Formats: sequence, structure tokens, C-alpha cells
Amino acid sequence: MLQALMNMLSLCWKPFRHEGVTSGENCVLGGGGAIEGKDGLLWFRDIGKYGSGDFSMAVVQANKVLEDQSQIESGPFGTFVGVYDGHGGPDAARYVCDYLFRHFQEVSAESQGVVTTETIQRAFGQTEEGFTALVSELWSTQPHIATMGSCCLVGVIFKQTLFIANLGDSRVVLGKKVGNTGGIAAIQLSTEHNANNEATQQELRELHPNDSGIVVLKHGVWRVKGIIQVSRSIGDVYMKHAQYNREPLDAKFRLPEPMNMPILSANPTIVSHALQPNDSFLIFASDGLWEHLSNEKAVDIVHSHQRAGIAKRLVKAALKEAARKRETRYSDLRKIDKKVRRHFHDDITVIVLFLNHDLISRGNMQDPPISIRSALEH
Repeated sequence: MLQALMNMLSLCWKPFRHEGVTSGENCVLGGGGAIEGKDGLLWFRDIGKYGSGDFSMAVVQANKVLEDQSQIESGPFGTFVGVYDGHGGPDAARYVCDYLFRHFQEVSAESQGVVTTETIQRAFGQTEEGFTALVSELWSTQPHIATMGSCCLVGVIFKQTLFIANLGDSRVVLGKKVGNTGGIAAIQLSTEHNANNEATQQELRELHPNDSGIVVLKHGVWRVKGIIQVSRSIGDVYMKHAQYNREPLDAKFRLPEPMNMPILSANPTIVSHALQPNDSFLIFASDGLWEHLSNEKAVDIVHSHQRAGIAKRLVKAALKEAARKRETRYSDLRKIDKKVRRHFHDDITVIVLFLNHDLISRGNMQDPPISIRSALEH
């Protein structure tokens, strides 16, 4: 029974060519009826269907190797959205994209298909355990994988409840209609774990009261042990297990004092939100977007424009702001190749979910299921 359920849920979209391609953009029709396209380093799905409404999705690459990964899964379990912002390399984010949803499926099936904060917590824990086991397996030949990690933002719509789980500094913001005014409010639903936030600094100091250097201001940025900005992640096992914080790792990753307890955590902050009729849309995005756009600006852009291509519009708005900060033009920024582009902005992932409350209240199941992942490379 479980295997049959897993086989059904693992169905994936099969793209085929779509006529009427916009000049300069390579497009196909993918899962959920979404138009998939590529424009330089920008990959997008302008509009598509998922179990509770429409979605739009876009990713732009800045690093030499794309470190952001993301996915939308919709089926009998509801809808699962993941944004995984890797650091130190792509391996951890790719691993999370391969395995977190699988673990979520398995744990949910064991719970008779019911989603709770506990099932999500268990899925995160199993993913962390699996990646740590991979690091152990590869330590003798690829020790650098111990320094790779990933922020991890997950949203699950199950019946009429939205669950948000987060590690790191990706963010989900709700666009909520304000009465009958036609206005829209921006409400951040996720809790972030970045050492530049006072709450994160306080948490770290309380967990490590005898370590005066648990957070260090370095080049104007607060970092955990002066090394890494986020305090929670999947991976980064060199900051969690003493046996991986030694040679042959580069000296910049090695701590001068013994590690008596994990410095970083893989325990996500999980919140639940009962969906209301005036909840209009959700913006899931990696830190690359929020570095350049405020919650209010992003929500206003979504509210003020048509749905088709809205994730791409948000990415372009962030890129224009990144170009402005560096006193260059967006048209010139687009010509800059990956790796060099990282001096202007980070990889950026955006997924916008529009909420259809008729579908949500009826508890409609996605049939057939959809499974969509962002491209590995652009």
C-alpha cells in the first residue's frame, strides 16, 4: 500500500515544446500547464496550476554553480513547497531537494496521511541524518562536503492549514487583503536564523553562555564563530560534529577550541496558520530576493500586476535594485556572466502561490499529482 502511494506521488511532469516563443526566450509547456522558459541566467515558469490555485516560479543564477534549489509538489497529501538556498557549494541544497520531500511523504504515509508539525520535524531530522551520513561516507575523498550546507524553507498546505518550517534566512510572506479597501498587507510568516538578527544573537549566546566569540562582527557582518551567517541549516556538519572540524579542511573552517556541543542546529522553526478567505497569495523566496526587496514592496508588486510571470517580475525587480546599488544599468547587469554576477547579487529563487479558497475549502486533491523542480543549471 505504501509503495503504491509512493509510486503515485513520484509522478513527474513531462515537458513538450510550446509554439509562440517570445524572442530571446526558450519555452516549453511543463507540469501544471506551466510555461517554462529560459532567458540567459533566468529560468521561469510564468503560470501553472497546483492543488489550491495558480503558481508562478523563477530562478536566476549568480554563482558559478547554482546553489539554490526549489520544488513544488502537489497531490493527495496537499501541496509541498521547498526553497533551498545552498552555501559552500550546491551539494547540500541538491540533497535536500532530492530527499526532504521523500521523507515527508514517508512520514506522512506512516501517519495515515495526516500532516502535523511533528511529521514535518521528522522529515527534516531524517534529511539531516542522511546528509551527515553522506559526509561520513565521502570524508576520506571529498572532505570539503562537510563545509556545504543549505537554508531550508518549506510550506505545506494541508486541508485548510498552512504549515511553515524554516532553517536559515529564506522567507515566506503572505499577501492579505485588508477589508474592502482594495489594499493588501504584507505579513511575514517565517522565522529567520541569521546572525545579523538580534534574536538570533541572543539565542546563540544563551545556548553558549561560556563562549564569548559565538557571534563575531566581521567586515561589518555578524557571523557565527566569525565564519557563517546562519545559525540553523541542513549540512554544515563541520559546525555540528567535532570529527569533521579538523584537517584536511581549510584552516578558515577549523575552530581553534574544542567543539563540546554543536554550534549550528538543524531544528526548524515551525508555525501553523489557519488559512482565511482574505489570505490572497504567498511569496516564498531565498535571501537573494529579500536582500533587495522589502516584504511590502514584493507584496505590492504581486498585488499590482497580472499573475502570469509574476515570479519573474519579482526577480527582475530585485536585479534592477541590485544594479542600481552598484551604479550600473539592468541591461548591463544581464550581460555579466555567472560567478562574476555574484559580486552584484546572489542566486535568487521565487515561488508565488495564489490561494483559491474554493479549492482549499473543498479539500480538492491534485490529480494527477505534479512534481516540479527548478533547473539544476541555467
